[in-house]
Amino acid sequence: MSVLKKLAASAAMAAATFATPVFAQDDVRIAIVVKALGIGFFEAAAEGAEEAAAELGNVEIIYTGPTDTTAEGQIEVINALIAQQVDAIAISANDTDALVPALQRAMQRGITVISWDSGVAPEGRQLHLNPSSNPLIGNMIIKLAADHLPDGGEVALLSATTTSTNQNIWIDEMMAVMGDYPGIDVVATVYGDDLADKSYREATGLMQSYPDLDAIIAPTSVGIVAAAQAVVDAGKVGEVNVTGLGLPSEMAGAIESGASQSFAIWNPIDLGYSATMLAYELSQNGVEATSGAEVPMGRMGSLTLDENSEGAMADPFVYDASNIDQFKSIF
Repeated sequence: MSVLKKLAASAAMAAATFATPVFAQDDVRIAIVVKALGIGFFEAAAEGAEEAAAELGNVEIIYTGPTDTTAEGQIEVINALIAQQVDAIAISANDTDALVPALQRAMQRGITVISWDSGVAPEGRQLHLNPSSNPLIGNMIIKLAADHLPDGGEVALLSATTTSTNQNIWIDEMMAVMGDYPGIDVVATVYGDDLADKSYREATGLMQSYPDLDAIIAPTSVGIVAAAQAVVDAGKVGEVNVTGLGLPSEMAGAIESGASQSFAIWNPIDLGYSATMLAYELSQNGVEATSGAEVPMGRMGSLTLDENSEGAMADPFVYDASNIDQFKSIF
């Protein structure tokens, strides 16, 4: 983890200050590029990447990302990694399309490129690892709200950025199944840019603009925590239920306070582990990311790719008062 922390700190200074570490000659260098540094979900994913590296034995993890959730910041990081001639880049994208030219340059230089969590357009990567099935996630985030609204009600969405690939897909999938939840009315969608303070302000604004609001759905680990705190501060615990996708360690207080009745997430440690294994298989073992291929993911089994060279890792898991204590110290 000392190597991980050292490189994360240097990456935050972007390409001009991105330190080039010294690695053993035979080490395989896999860069885990996240949306932004300092987010608990991605730090847990980095733990999984380090687990995979230890299991493989000859891998060094470069954990890096910009200081804010912008495509421009990620492009600077990608260019720095190209200059370092890393073996593989595994990226959770801030923008589906804007990163493509930089990632294509990486692939032209022999660097394996995969996306995970938040995808890149197919021409900018070799495969994409979805944390779960997009339709399952979309259905889950509305079901979590609807389960506590038997008579229907008003819900609002607090997402990450307007260009965030995964959140946009999940919201689209959610809207596609709204007919299964009669009486549930989506009154607004706002964006907190995966920044805690902005997400808090947006959640507060939703409660002010919609006094009859029953639930805030945040398909982002930053937004859900901020929204829960906004509900507590507004004195609306029991009136507005916050749900969506979050980390047990960060959401335990919201469950305890009653600001959230339940939420869901896959294990980000497994996600980082799987992304590292996939990057290794493609870069070192000659595995090709073609339709129907099954790419090994170590202890997570294998990833079956569809016609777009995408695959799903696992189903979302629901956390509530009955099980939160089992997981809050893990991630």
